[in-house]
Amino acid sequence: MRLRLDDECRQVVFGECLGKAMQGRGRLYLEGELGAGKTTLARGILKACGHLGAVKSPTYTLVEPYELSAGRVYHFDLYRLGDPEELEFIGGRDLFSDDALCIVEWPSRGAGWLPGPDLWVTLSLCEVGREARLEALTEHGRAVLEALGRDPALADLISDGERETS
Repeated sequence: MRLRLDDECRQVVFGECLGKAMQGRGRLYLEGELGAGKTTLARGILKACGHLGAVKSPTYTLVEPYELSAGRVYHFDLYRLGDPEELEFIGGRDLFSDDALCIVEWPSRGAGWLPGPDLWVTLSLCEVGREARLEALTEHGRAVLEALGRDPALADLISDGERETS
């Protein structure tokens, strides 16, 4: 699935829809160059899960935990990760439980250590705004894509011919 995200507002709306579709659980990996909007997307996801405050990128802490009405959400930013084994030292394995939602920015930096994602989102900068490409890698990921394809809030963002699931 591909979506056009012409501005920050649309990116947050997409994040909110994605947060609802994830239903408070799963592994969501966000890849893209610096400035592509990974943390902006995470802000929308967290808003959908009930977080009302600011969302900072956990670049230096590696993970920011949220205890919300929708459940536990862990927002990872692995940009400054020196070695994937560092995730072991912060108790990362315990955080990737089936009843939590894990949002991981820069997942390629944790390659070989991270569990597989349900949904992989690649954000890229375009001439006008950004584009998001979504790939489902599990049954839960496919259900999320189906829910997004039916969400009226995304109707004008989904690129033509991209409503089918991957």
